[in-house]
Amino acid sequence: MQKGIIDRFEGDFAIIEIGDHTIDIPKSKLPINVNVGDQVMIDGKTITLDSEGTKKLRAEIDALADDLFEE
Repeated sequence: MQKGIIDRFEGDFAIIEIGDHTIDIPKSKLPINVNVGDQVMIDGKTITLDSEGTKKLRAEIDALADDLFEE
């Protein structure tokens, strides 16, 4: 099983970052409710949204932004 992050959508494909590389997956293979920045779990041909992982990523990004823009 691999973890990936939805980087962007290009036409009918989602570009997913996995470690230091990206893969292109047809949007039709993704859960209907995924967005850019969401973390997904890829297990063979099954792709699921990792809601808990997404929440953790967003919290980390918010904390970094707060540190960056701290006065």
